[in-house]
Amino acid sequence: MVEENPFLSGEFTSIWKKHFYQDKKIITPNFISPISFINHPVLPLKQNVGSTLTKGMSYQINDDETDNINDTFLIYDVPTYFNTQSAITDKLGHLTSKQYPGYLVELHTFANFQDYMQKTFSKSSRYKLNKYKKRLEECFDITYRMYGSETSKSEYETLFASFKTLLQKRFDDKEVYNNNLDTAEWNFYKEVAYPLLLVRKAALFVVYDEEKPIGITLNYFSDDIIFDAITVFDIDYTKFHLGSVTIMKLIEWGIEHQYKILDFSKGHFEYKTRWATNKYDFEYHIYYNKKSILSSATAKTIKFYFDFKQSLREKNLNEKLHKFNYGLKNQKKERHSQLSYSFTEVHNQIAIEKLQPIFLKSAEYEHLQKIAFEFLYLNNERMKNLKIYRSHQSEIDYLFVGDQKLKGVKLH
Repeated sequence: MVEENPFLSGEFTSIWKKHFYQDKKIITPNFISPISFINHPVLPLKQNVGSTLTKGMSYQINDDETDNINDTFLIYDVPTYFNTQSAITDKLGHLTSKQYPGYLVELHTFANFQDYMQKTFSKSSRYKLNKYKKRLEECFDITYRMYGSETSKSEYETLFASFKTLLQKRFDDKEVYNNNLDTAEWNFYKEVAYPLLLVRKAALFVVYDEEKPIGITLNYFSDDIIFDAITVFDIDYTKFHLGSVTIMKLIEWGIEHQYKILDFSKGHFEYKTRWATNKYDFEYHIYYNKKSILSSATAKTIKFYFDFKQSLREKNLNEKLHKFNYGLKNQKKERHSQLSYSFTEVHNQIAIEKLQPIFLKSAEYEHLQKIAFEFLYLNNERMKNLKIYRSHQSEIDYLFVGDQKLKGVKLH
């Protein structure tokens, strides 16, 4: 695992240094490999290159060098399922702090995707999930593609622009701060992913509605593991459970390509508990010189700090903080209230040819897209056959016309 870890690759570490630690000294201690470290900006502490932007660090202790530790070293985000071996000697001390939970799918335990669904979900759940996928593909022109080493730079730039737009739309809707969208962090992800694509250590999984990306997942790869780093989907397709469909296709792809694990990475979300077959923990590992008062005190202090921070996280105080941070950063952003509407039966005969047609792709009417998608879902109509008209009747504001169904829409 150490040799194949994408977060220890030259591409990942060199670009991280460029963005967050340019022209400063890198420390490579003899007692541990292949991780390199940087000086903490305030504390007498070394922290791993990559900091908290990796999805899992692995390493090995060089037993012959354990007496050479003279400082305190912090390694973020070590998954317990990596089975990283710690070492304690007369001089080398080791502490751990349990942090975020992680979730994964043990792909290698299933013969195929159907086997996974059969063993993971009840009959009624399988019916619903397959219905969502079928309905999505019936109503829209849906295609799926994994972008890897063959991706051109221009394709990549276009996809990443869509990626950011979808992510902003998603978290503006939730009114929650997302650190991935911080300028420094997003610029790092954008620059690091492409060279990793070229060496098959990353890929972008994209769901298309015709030519429009409506779901994008940034994945990192080791030889056996798919790391789901960032996933987003167009919230207008929520009725079709696009998030579930994306996970289904990603699991199917992973099994077909003989990966052993799909790792949903850090953080508790309800969807992860439904799809995962196993849970693990992310730990912070601290190594220190037991014979140094300063090193020992530093190690115990930062363990206490991270343990306390995790206890607050387990009380969901971090969610409140994310909402507070969103409010601070978006005070001047116009808030859009939820559009309230209802579908009504049209009993009076309407001269459709006299009504004004509406085009969803125009900015003026994009607020109607979610309504249109619900109409498609409820009536199993196809998007390419849908026609929308502006109505001047008092009973309805718009008329939605499909191949089989006709409904009025009243805005409230």
